[in-house]
Parts: sequence; C-alpha cells; structure tokens
Amino acid sequence: MQAFLKGTSISTKPPSTKDRGVTATARSSGENKKAKPVPWVEKYRPKCVDEVAFQEEVVAVLKKSLEGADLPNLLFYGPPGTGKTSTILAAARELFGPELFRLRVLELNASDERGIQVVREKVKNFAQLTVSGSRSDGKPCPPFKIVILDEADSMTSAAQAALRRTMEKESKTTRFCLICNYVSRIIEPLTSRCSKFRFKPLSDKIQQQRLLDIADKEHVKISKEGIAYLVKVSEGDLRKAITFLQSATRLTGGKEVTEKVITDIAGVVPAKTIDGVFAACQSGSFDKLEAVVKDLIDEGHAATQLVNQLHDVVVENDNLSDKQKSIITEKLAEVDKCLADGADEHLQLISLCATVMQQLTQNC
Repeated sequence: MQAFLKGTSISTKPPSTKDRGVTATARSSGENKKAKPVPWVEKYRPKCVDEVAFQEEVVAVLKKSLEGADLPNLLFYGPPGTGKTSTILAAARELFGPELFRLRVLELNASDERGIQVVREKVKNFAQLTVSGSRSDGKPCPPFKIVILDEADSMTSAAQAALRRTMEKESKTTRFCLICNYVSRIIEPLTSRCSKFRFKPLSDKIQQQRLLDIADKEHVKISKEGIAYLVKVSEGDLRKAITFLQSATRLTGGKEVTEKVITDIAGVVPAKTIDGVFAACQSGSFDKLEAVVKDLIDEGHAATQLVNQLHDVVVENDNLSDKQKSIITEKLAEVDKCLADGADEHLQLISLCATVMQQLTQNC
C-alpha cells in the first residue's frame, strides 16, 4: 500500500527550467490557436455608420439618431451584398456600446424559426422587456431596444400580420428593422409602419476602392485590371466580391491573382465558350449544337450562369435586329423560369440554343 502511495505522490518541487520552457511554449501555442482566421467578409464589415459606403440617405438618418434624435421603425430593401445588415448592426453597436448590445438587440434571420408562434412568443416577450442599464463610457443611451428581422421577405404572411400589433403596442420601448431583398413581398400594413430605404447596388469605383484596400491590408498581389474584372463578375455584390478575392488568394497561395483564377472560382463561363455556342448556332447544324451543349454540361457550367451571360451578349450584339433580340430574350426568360422550377438543364439549353439558331440563320 505504501509503495502504491509513493508511486502516486504529487511532487511539490518547483518545475525545472526545461519544464518551464515547455509550459511557456504550450501556453503561447494555445494563444496562437485562439487567433482563429476570420472570413474577410466579417473581418472588414463596417464597425461604425461612417464606414458604410454609398448609402447617404440611410447614413444621414442613423447619424441623427446617434446624435439623440428618435429612431423610426426601419425597412431596408435592395440587392444582396449592398450593406443592409451591416448598416443596422453598426448603428446598434454605436447606439448601445459593446456591453448593452447583446441585451438591447434581437436579431433573427431566415435560418431561425420565424413562424407566427415565434413572433407571438420570442419577439413579443423581448419587445415587452423594460429598458434598463446605462453605458459604462458615460455616453447617452437611447430608451429603446431594436429587433432586427433579416430576410423578412421569407416570413409567412401570417407571421407578418402578427407583427403589426406588436410594432404598435411596443412602440415606446422597441424599434423594428425589417431587411429584405424584395419589398413587394412585405405586406402593406407593415411597410406603412416603417421608413423605407432602398439600398442601391454599389458603384464600380467604390467596390474597386474597398477591394484594393482589403488586398493591400492582406498583402494580396492583384492588378487593377484583376480588381475591375472581379467587380464585373460580382455584379454590384460587394460581399460576393470579397469572398471571391479571399478564395482566389487561398487558391494561388501568395502568387498573383489573375483573371483566369477569378473566372474559375466565380463559375463564370469563359468568353471563348460563349463564342463557341454562337458559332455552333450560326452553323445551322443541330448535331454541332447538341455536341456544344453536351460539352457545356459535362464541364460543369451552371445553366443559369450561361443564361445570364448569353443575355448580355445578345443585348450587346449589333448584328442582331431588335426583333431577333426580343425573341431570344423572351426565350431566355422562359428558360430561366423553367430552371428555377427544377427543369432539366440539358433540355432547356438545347431549347434555348435552337431558338438562337433559328434567329441567326433565318437571314442566311
């Protein structure tokens, strides 16, 4: 028994220099592990209202509320990646400070359960809570809470209807901010209770400036032409552009990010392939057309991406008459709808290319 106790006795001697070194190394490696890599979209999200780009009207209203004016219920709508969520989160952080932010802000988006039951229970209970507490830095704190309903256009009509009464009843202590891509999907009684702000797609110049700034901070090698192509591919969506830039940087491993790398990452159909489709259509041979479409599908190109790019090419093509353009564009719209409904990509592309072939060859 004594031998057993001796074997398991705890040493009270101070650790040797070697042991101390090992402990220090372990601690420092632990600290390094804590510094987790963050997606650049989150890392460079605006921290204050002044950092929000290209949305002057919204920024002006929010600045007034930061200066002490009352904040109305808000409805932000516009294309994705234009800064709707970032703007209200930045404003809430400035209004409440880091300590009260979690207590005063309730954020729900499409990934959360947001049926009528949640509106009646979770949102209503949060709205009914009394506002208390003050900022530790001594700055004035507004006497209300904020409920952010992101992607509100995916809420059911019943849930939106249940929200009406809560918005009116709790107006003394709570402000609502609805965020959506399509304002037409929000019921009229809700839109009439909010100040509406449309978020415009970001201009190419502002996007290029922000991307160059990020590339400089992250030591990314990319030319101005590469940045311009990145902006073109992202179609006004800054979030998409930043994600593509980070993915391209990881793929190249420190080398220069080229247009080819961006094309591969963004899933863009190369211009050479689009020209091949048009050449097959102009040949008037259905066999060639089918072979080209089969190659497109085999290479893994998305049919919706091809439809979008074909639309741009057709509209800018000077060799087509207005009547030909209108017929092809109408077919593009039909195919886009069918693809959204889950139709077969191969059949839809054959159908589209057949219509393009008829229009290109009818003058021959």
